[in-house]
Amino acid sequence: MRWMPPALVVLAMLAALGGCSPAVSEAPASASTQPAATHPESGLEVVTLFVHSGDKKRRFRVEMARSRFEQARGLMFRTAMGPDEGMLFPFDKPRQASFWMRNTVIPLDLIFIGADRRILNVFDNAEPYSENQIISEGQAIAVLELNGGRAAQLGIKAGDRVEW
Repeated sequence: MRWMPPALVVLAMLAALGGCSPAVSEAPASASTQPAATHPESGLEVVTLFVHSGDKKRRFRVEMARSRFEQARGLMFRTAMGPDEGMLFPFDKPRQASFWMRNTVIPLDLIFIGADRRILNVFDNAEPYSENQIISEGQAIAVLELNGGRAAQLGIKAGDRVEW
């Protein structure tokens, strides 16, 4: 018989008896807790985001790129996105944001959002595959990416309010 640390022996015995599974939570699912929606391609959480532009309230379903890895990947290699879909890149603290379009197949509008949740600036129709820097006009707390031309089509502009 091979030697095993005592803790593993206990876990193995409990697992054989059906009393323990260290990788599975034993807590029952709450009826009031609903799993977060996830995007079928990226696997990222999807949330509702609104842009208040004048008297209009525009609704989008956006993927949340929260981690450094998720933000680095962004929408690279994606070939399509719905008209009311997008990706949001929230930051831990306000900063001068800089993006590029390396390996990004579809043209995008980049919407830079300030600490007051107002749009700082909109960069329309960023060129696919371009490595030119696209920079916020001030300290941003997030960047919203939409299909290229969508911001102009909907009248989204600097000063509009964003909520998510």
